[in-house]
Amino acid sequence: MRIYLSVDMEGVSGLVDAQDVQPAGRDYEHGRQMMAEDVNAAVRGAIAAGATEITVNDAHGPMRNLRSDMLHPSARLIRGKPKRMGMLEGLDDTFDAALCIGYHSRAGTSGVLSHSFMGHEIEDMWLDDRPTGEIGLTHATAAALGVPVVLLSGDDTACAEMAEWDSCVRTAVVKYARGRFAAELLPLAEARDAIEDATAAALTGELPAPRPAPETTTLAVRWQSASVADSLLNLPGVTGRDDRTVAISGPVPEVYRQFRVWLNVAASLTDQRPYC
Repeated sequence: MRIYLSVDMEGVSGLVDAQDVQPAGRDYEHGRQMMAEDVNAAVRGAIAAGATEITVNDAHGPMRNLRSDMLHPSARLIRGKPKRMGMLEGLDDTFDAALCIGYHSRAGTSGVLSHSFMGHEIEDMWLDDRPTGEIGLTHATAAALGVPVVLLSGDDTACAEMAEWDSCVRTAVVKYARGRFAAELLPLAEARDAIEDATAAALTGELPAPRPAPETTTLAVRWQSASVADSLLNLPGVTGRDDRTVAISGPVPEVYRQFRVWLNVAASLTDQRPYC
């Protein structure tokens, strides 16, 4: 049983502020340790369920947050950037299941450190007119690649967002949002037990088949800056909906890869970098 972990940072146990998750933050080194411990809890749960190979993709910001010396020795780590598939680098249909660890809710919600890929630059996103963020786009892309997402860990708003997107996905709540930069934290031992137990349960028994992917899907993104939208209109296949909203249609994995290019274009025009 081959298991894939996409690991973000904002939804990790104990973390509530940019100082916890950005390399320049005064508590970043502590955040890295907390991130590794959540990942290791998921790895232990996967092993308990019979996983024979586990791949972990560092999916947050610079994608160099997880230290290999902190990671469970049974897991392989994909680290660094740029990566063509970003938060899903290395995922293909040879994996039996995917887990989203440390994920956060989409832009505009009151979840801890909520946003969609680029801090404040992306105002909203839709996948086939359905509001989405990193959770929905990751889930849809994994399914299109032939891999079911079976578990997500994060705060209560991220878990609720996943449940709304796909009620079959198990969730592990590690904190309860009290705003974008505050949360009620589960005791760390309890949070890690929740991740480990939910992972083992999600991977025990017959794994679900991924939802059938449509032949064509449409991703629309509303940016804070009209200049970003205007620049993206120079790319093949991109259409405008209004001064700040652009869209593209195609197979889900191709749309996802095109969106990765959009993030780079937006970064070149603003002072932000893909945050994830």
